[in-house]
Amino acid sequence: MKMVTFILGDPTAALVPPNQCVLTEDWTSLPLESKTQVNHDTNIFTFTLPTQTSPLNLSTCACILASTTINDELVVRPYTPISTNAKLGSFDLMVKIYPDGELSQAMDALEIGETLDFKHISFNVKTQYPFEKKKIGMIVGGTGVTPMIQALHSILGTVTDTTEVNLLYGSQTQYDILAKEQIDEWAANSKGRLVVHHVLSDEPSDSAWTGKRGFVDENMIRETLPDAADLDSMIFVCGPPAMYESLCGPRTEEDVSGVLGEMGYNSDQIFKF
Repeated sequence: MKMVTFILGDPTAALVPPNQCVLTEDWTSLPLESKTQVNHDTNIFTFTLPTQTSPLNLSTCACILASTTINDELVVRPYTPISTNAKLGSFDLMVKIYPDGELSQAMDALEIGETLDFKHISFNVKTQYPFEKKKIGMIVGGTGVTPMIQALHSILGTVTDTTEVNLLYGSQTQYDILAKEQIDEWAANSKGRLVVHHVLSDEPSDSAWTGKRGFVDENMIRETLPDAADLDSMIFVCGPPAMYESLCGPRTEEDVSGVLGEMGYNSDQIFKF
């Protein structure tokens, strides 16, 4: 399969404080403007904002909620835009279309001009830039890379920022790595401030892949990310439920368990997106 080139452009710090988002706590219907295929199961969906001259005004890092009604039941999912507030009149979501994903299937079925409901609530603001730590570790699985893209825009796009970032990025195969070209380019241009470690769980054994294989585990974390004893660091985690369960405990629980808990990281250091 030919991989689709993914272009975000240079890192862009377009920052706004919390509580400025044009989406409120009430559902707003927004029309689909365009859909672009990224790989075999992931698309970028662009939705039009009510005002063409204004940005989304979403703080970093934060997500928005999308909803649809299926069999008379409201289905709600969080998504983190990959576009920044430099984009006027619309925003971009990168979404994996899961076979059993009710919301992603509904989004994928939209025709251009058809609408989906969105809102933003204060609970969906995790930690805010500037993060005020010298080192940040990021553990990612699949589309869990989207909040990291948002954070990296600000970290790398701010001239005075010197934060060092290590991104441990788990995917199934090399064809499943989302935004690989762009993130690797950002790393290459970061003068060592961003280091990316790709890990593939299902890459064919006879492929030419020379990087890490398997699942993100304690050894990989020790090799690549800031130590739990380093209090001037923080770890961002975002991925499928199984990743949370294994590495840090459920996304909805503040306490840290799993591998990271056993390694001595605490809830002040771990942020679950």
